[in-house]
Amino acid sequence: MSTLAVVEDILRETAVPMSVREIVERAGARLPSKSKTPDTVVARDLSMDIKKKGETSLFVRTTPGRYTLRALASNAGTDLAARPQSMSALPARKPAAAAPARPARTDREAEGGGFVG
Repeated sequence: MSTLAVVEDILRETAVPMSVREIVERAGARLPSKSKTPDTVVARDLSMDIKKKGETSLFVRTTPGRYTLRALASNAGTDLAARPQSMSALPARKPAAAAPARPARTDREAEGGGFVG
């Protein structure tokens, strides 16, 4: 059974959005991967499935780090169109302030002779 099949079963059983950590804890030994970081495997597989399949993916990201089945989200009356599905759909952040300008180097410093003795 694939990782996504296990995740699908778990999300169907609980019928609520879950974090990757909650999914992994509930899955336990059912996960086919013997990775030391199963959270990373599940998060990667979910993200890649959503990215590759888009609207046809069985899964949907309800909030950053939380997932549910698309069918369950639709049945709950959740307005998925209003929620960002990827980081690129989030509003743009205010740009960071520019770093303060450094004073111009003197000819002496540019030549490597900054120490006068």
